[in-house]
Amino acid sequence: MRVLYLLLLTLGLLFSQLATGVNLLTGLGQRSDHYRCVKKGGTCNFSPCPLFNRIEGTCYGGKAKCCIR
Repeated sequence: MRVLYLLLLTLGLLFSQLATGVNLLTGLGQRSDHYRCVKKGGTCNFSPCPLFNRIEGTCYGGKAKCCIR
């Protein structure tokens, strides 16, 4: 009976650790917004975009602006 409890405890701990890593797997294959901004030739700025630049999106999870000429 003790062996069954130990096995159940071990499996419970194993699956609880795997459940936290599921969020990491959903992000695989997706590029960050910073990467997409730089790939388009832009820069990420927390301050307003420089003169003659336009806002083309966001960076760092929406905290900064992607500025492109």
